[in-house]
Amino acid sequence: MAVARGLLGARLISTMHGETVEAVIVETEAYGGADDPASHAAVRAGRTRRNRSMFGPAGRAYVYRSYGVHWCLNIVTGEEGDPQAVLIRGVEAVLGEDVMMRRRGGRLPLAAGPGRVCEALGITGALDGHDLAEPPLRLVAARPVPPERVGVSGRIGVRDAAQWPRRFFIEGSPGVSVPRPPRVRTGG
Repeated sequence: MAVARGLLGARLISTMHGETVEAVIVETEAYGGADDPASHAAVRAGRTRRNRSMFGPAGRAYVYRSYGVHWCLNIVTGEEGDPQAVLIRGVEAVLGEDVMMRRRGGRLPLAAGPGRVCEALGITGALDGHDLAEPPLRLVAARPVPPERVGVSGRIGVRDAAQWPRRFFIEGSPGVSVPRPPRVRTGG
């Protein structure tokens, strides 16, 4: 969880398809491996072809397709063999906002939500396992975000362990996704 909080304020620099964009991370969500029922590497799933990058080493990208529609970027944080990762849920453009907007087809919000992040940064499954110290996608450290600006909540979009306080975000940032209210079943 400390890494998920610590990634707030860090920057992602993407040089995909000859275009450079840079964004600051404003929302993350931690996934803790085998003992975390919401993790892709939970005991029931174990190591699979889909989640193999999540098993390390740290500093690599774990990119997967969500519901067969959106790419999602995670940063692997555990030791080799320990499947820990942090989902990047939201970013704010620092450089190349016009490129990000074009990639998103002019749709807003620009990069609030994991699928939007990947679309705006040009990230696809081709970057699964990529070393984030190297182009075309680099993670660059930044100054820590002051504690009073950091919000913490349960996770979004998962059934199991949704209430666990593993989501971190910069309060007031337009790059933070807005959780949908839970569905209410009506009689009938």
